[in-house]
Amino acid sequence: MAVLVGEFIIADFNPLSALMLMVERFGTLLNEGWVLKTLAFAIMVGSVMALIERSGGVDGLVHELSVKRTWVKSKRGALMPSFIAGIIVFIESSITSLVAGAIGRPFCDRYSVSRAKLAFVCDSTSAPVCSLIPLNGWGALLLGLIGGQITAGLISGESATWLVQAVIFNFYAFIALIVTFIAIWFEIDIGPMRHATIEAASTVKCEDEHGHIGLFLWPMVWMIGGVISFMITTGGGNIFKGSGSTSIFYTLIITLILMWGYYRFKNALTSHDFFSSAYSGAKSMAPIAAILLFAFAIGGVSSDMQVGKYLASFIGDYLSPAYLAGAIFILGAIIAFATGTSWGTFSIMLPIAVPLAVGLDAPVALCMGAVISGGVFGDHCSPISDTTIISAMASGCEVAEHVQTQLPYALISAAIAFILFIIFGITLT
Repeated sequence: MAVLVGEFIIADFNPLSALMLMVERFGTLLNEGWVLKTLAFAIMVGSVMALIERSGGVDGLVHELSVKRTWVKSKRGALMPSFIAGIIVFIESSITSLVAGAIGRPFCDRYSVSRAKLAFVCDSTSAPVCSLIPLNGWGALLLGLIGGQITAGLISGESATWLVQAVIFNFYAFIALIVTFIAIWFEIDIGPMRHATIEAASTVKCEDEHGHIGLFLWPMVWMIGGVISFMITTGGGNIFKGSGSTSIFYTLIITLILMWGYYRFKNALTSHDFFSSAYSGAKSMAPIAAILLFAFAIGGVSSDMQVGKYLASFIGDYLSPAYLAGAIFILGAIIAFATGTSWGTFSIMLPIAVPLAVGLDAPVALCMGAVISGGVFGDHCSPISDTTIISAMASGCEVAEHVQTQLPYALISAAIAFILFIIFGITLT
């Protein structure tokens, strides 16, 4: 409905033209390689998760960490492995959410922690960490956008130097990680999270009866290693220039092939059970793939309507330089929430924020940090963001429940970040 209404506005309220535009938009999306690879990624993730569970990999992981080593023995411990994985895996936000969700699901079920809480942890580490450690596609995009401002003569120096300074002022990402850790450590549930659905506690089978930790860990190793390798390969030796969608697509194909060979070698699954489980898992992810496709479509509609530029037109004439960073943070958050893309927000807002900061004699690096923070916050909360959808998918949580339950935590982080932008804006101006 949102796509149709948007096309109706773009078509000057002509119903027939709106329908034609919508058909054309979906046709264009399905001709885009990165879109098809992302949809295939969503489908194949379902296969990987189903195979790990059916083979006994999940039982093996729980048995290893809860029974043999007793590392996980509480609600706090159930979420901590996912939090740590979310920080360590910073190559690509989608793979971060996937790995963190896969690790946390069995522990959350065993210790009666809601899947919504797990999805919140996955989402609160993926984009924030990728934006703080930009040795990935995020860094490549930001370096390119900053380089454009240097080429235009608005600022001088090296792109990498400016990026490091901007990351230091990426307050929302820092605060989101701190708030997430506090919520885990002190088992804090606020707002809708207190009423989130809790799955039935799982029982752990003895390792010699069923399951082995290797059936879980090796697919994780193959996925992480594969993404890194393909990012370097597709980037021509430079991980900054690698293609995230291509890397994840080919990594999952290779992972599924390796899983088949490894599971047959371990006698964990017969070939019939392997392909049956893979099909069932893929089938379960079809609705998620549809949601992703519609999310891409509504993002395109927002772009064509120039929502970002329209909102940005309100900034500049009425603001003191001291409050510019705070205003940029709010505007970036609104644009990212409306479009579901932090990268699109960076592309819209950085070319606007830098000239504004230079013209108003405001701190340029602080304003860059505000753009990054606003984009990450909006992307973190948006129900049409691929990161939000994949975090819910990886955790086994409904997208709507995930959005509702994590929003209060994100708003707390955003409020603190906004105050910091105002304080630093006043101090540095």
